[in-house]
This record gives sequence, C-alpha cells and structure tokens, in this order.
Amino acid sequence: MIKWLGLWVLTLAAAGTAEAQDSELLEGEILYQENCASCHGANLEGQPDWRSRLPNGRLPAPPHDASGHTWHHADRVLTDIITRGTAAIVGNGYESDMPGFGDTLSSEDIEAILDYIKSTWPDRERAAQEDITRADIEAQQ
Repeated sequence: MIKWLGLWVLTLAAAGTAEAQDSELLEGEILYQENCASCHGANLEGQPDWRSRLPNGRLPAPPHDASGHTWHHADRVLTDIITRGTAAIVGNGYESDMPGFGDTLSSEDIEAILDYIKSTWPDRERAAQEDITRADIEAQQ
C-alpha cells in the first residue's frame, strides 16, 4: 500500500511539473507571437531569402527554427540581442531591423520566449545550443 501511495505521489508531482512546463511554454509562445512573429514568422520560419541582403543593405529576419542560426548562439548572446537589438550588439555602424525589447519585455519574458523557441528544435540542435551556452558560461568565469 505504501509503495502504491508513493508511486501516486510521484505521478502527481510529475504531472504538476509537466503542467507548469506546458504553461511556461505557452506563455513563451504567446509572447513570441505578440512580439516576434511579425518579423520572424508565426511558425518561426523567418523572412523569405533571409540570407540575402535587402536593397537597404539590411538582412531579413532569420528563422528561429532549426533551419536558422539561433541555435548557434549562447543564451547570453540571444538574451542580449533581444534586450538591446542586433545593431547594439554588433556595433561598428551595423544596421538592423531587429530592435531591442529591453523596455518592453522583462528578463522573465525573454527567457520564456527563448524556452519556447528552443522547445521547437530537434534534440541535436537543442544539445548543440546547450553545449555552446555551457562553453560561454565557462569562458565568462
């Protein structure tokens, strides 16, 4: 009986954790749709021909799915780009249509958006991005 009770408690705890994770991912998806999808696409597909410069010299918004390069960057870099905008990160007069959202989104909002984006990646890209983030953290110490 105690064994079954313990199993039941573990099942409830796991269900509660999964429910919380689902809720957080849903919040991230909502924030993405409200703040990012107009440029990066409702399905994270980016703008057409995103690798080729526009007539104004700027690059179109890249996809955030596995076909793009978002997963090539550490969490710190992605957070900084979202917070301050690409031009502020690259510097040297670089021009970009990617604004900073530091005045609009909280750090928790940005984390939720990134968690949502990462949840759509296949395991290989997710693992690679985790390794890049881990190496970045070690390099910062």
